[in-house]
Order: sequence, then C-alpha cells, then structure tokens
Amino acid sequence: MAPSYVVKSCKKLLNWIPVVFINLVVFWSYYAYVVELCVYTIPNDAERISYLVVFHVFFFLFIWSYWKTILSTPACPSNSFGLPKAEKEQYEREQRPEVQQELLKKVVLEMPVYTRTAGGAVRYCDFCQVIKPDRCHHCSTCETCVLKMDHHCPWVNNCVGFSNYKFFVLFLGYGSIYCLVISATVVQYFIKFWTKKLTDTHAKFHILFLFLVAAMFFISILCLFSYHLWLIGQNRTTNEAMRAPIFRNGPDKNGFSLGFSRNFAELFGDRKILWLFPVFSGLGDGHTFVTRLVHIDPEQANQILQQNGKIPVDGENHASLLDNGVPHTVVVTSEKSVADQIVSVTMESV
Repeated sequence: MAPSYVVKSCKKLLNWIPVVFINLVVFWSYYAYVVELCVYTIPNDAERISYLVVFHVFFFLFIWSYWKTILSTPACPSNSFGLPKAEKEQYEREQRPEVQQELLKKVVLEMPVYTRTAGGAVRYCDFCQVIKPDRCHHCSTCETCVLKMDHHCPWVNNCVGFSNYKFFVLFLGYGSIYCLVISATVVQYFIKFWTKKLTDTHAKFHILFLFLVAAMFFISILCLFSYHLWLIGQNRTTNEAMRAPIFRNGPDKNGFSLGFSRNFAELFGDRKILWLFPVFSGLGDGHTFVTRLVHIDPEQANQILQQNGKIPVDGENHASLLDNGVPHTVVVTSEKSVADQIVSVTMESV
C-alpha cells in the first residue's frame, strides 16, 4: 500500500516538470527582454518605453491565461448521472455484460444522453460510477471523468475541457502574440549583434537566444492555435476530431456543429467584452449540448429542450433566454418516418 502511494506521489510530482520548464523559459525571456534588451541595449528612451508597454500588456494576458488553465479544476459529471441506488446494486451484482447494458439503457432513457460507444453501448465509467454525459471522457491521468474533454495537456498539467478550454485557447493566442512581439522587436538587435555592428556585451548571448527561442515557439504555438481555432469553428474537441462521436443513428463528425457563429458563442459566450479575457463566459453547463440533428422521441425532445431553457411546441417559435440571459429563438420541427421521429433543433438570435 505504501509503495503504491509513493509511486503515485512521484508521478504527480514528475507531471509538474513540463510546467516548471515553461515557466523557467518564460521568466528568462522576461529578464532577457526587459533587462538585457530594454535596459542595457536599446539607447532610445521612447523606443524603450513603447517596447516595455506593449511587452507587459501581452505578458500579463499570457501569464493570466496560462495559470487560469493550470488552476481550473476539471468539470466533472453531476451526481444526477450516477445510477439510482437500487439499479447500482443490481448493476454491481450482475456479472453478464449484456444484462448490465440492458439495465443502463433503461436508466439512460430518462437522461439527456445521446452518444454511444462504437458498439452501440451506453457509455458508463466503472471508475467514477457514472453514465458519461455527451462529450465526456475519463482521464486516466486526472483519474476522473471530464465534461467536454478535449485532451490532457502535459504543459499545463491539467485536463483541457469544459471548464477551461477558453482559457487554453487564449493561452495559445496570447502565447503566439507574446512570441511575435519579442521576435519583431528583437530582430534588429539580433542582426546587429550577428553582423558585429554592436559591441559584444553580456547582453549578446541573451539577445541572440531570445530571438531564436521566441521565433521557434511562435511557429509551434501558432500551428497549435490555428488547429484549435479550426476545432472551435467545427464545434469539435480533439477527441472528436480523431474519432467522430457516435449517436444512436451512427457516427456524425458534425453532430454538435451549429454553424460558426453559434459554435464560437458556445465557447466564448455572447458578451463580447469578455471574449479576450480568461474568465468563463461560455454557454451551457457542460452536461447537455444542442445538436445539429438528434434522433429522439417526442418526450425526450421535451426533456432536452426544457433543460436548455426552452419550452417546445411543434412548428412554433419560442422566445427564451440562454444561461447568460441573452434572448434567442428556438425553432422545433419534426418529421415522422417509419423507424422513428426526427427532431431538428436550431437556435436563432433575437
């Protein structure tokens, strides 16, 4: 028991190494830019002050976003997604997987859960003992189920998901700008030192490596930032980009996409003043998501629409409020087929 605890503690400690490395690089870059470049190298006061002001603005936003990503606790499924006591005892007693699945299917009928495993089974986490909400996955590193899990990032030693995905994207964005500002303002002094137009001083080493490191990080972070902007536009997580979510009627890679503006609003919210700051402003609770097209019964349609703040009446428009108080209109239409009833859910801003 003791060795196992020691091993687990060592693993948790080692997980902080990438975070420590990033912080050492960042604070070295701060010293190199502020002291070695601005104080010792730049001769012009106006140039020095303007560089320092722009640098500190993006340095502050970058550090703020980075540590918000690190310190945000991953959002986990609520207790309502656990099995009721009687069903839980029956599930634990039962040894046959097919019977366990039948039990889960009966329970999930009363829940807003529409995705399944590749084999069509209800997604249940034996570790957390909960039925996984849509877009939720279990993280073996964090040892918990994470709502709208994107991935586990070693550079922040945290899961990126519903609670901190916006912070992570801003961290990448401000990280790219931070590196760009350094590269753009240091390049002329890099060239001067490189071509011997400036006298060799103790600042030369810092200036040369500051430009090279900033340029290298700018390219790598920008690529990652661009990829996540594409994911936001498609309303996909990294997990869903690698493997399309599977609904009751089969896989659909665009199942959660509602158009670019609505996809963007789902993450950043409707209050534009908050878009550029690492404060939570997204829509919803992370447990349920409006889908592009959901195959559900009329009763289940009522449940999920009501949970999203809507009161559906077939073929009618209803003014309602999103979680952040922004008005919108919900249009609910249905088409009957032989197999089932298809309910299409769309949202329009008022």
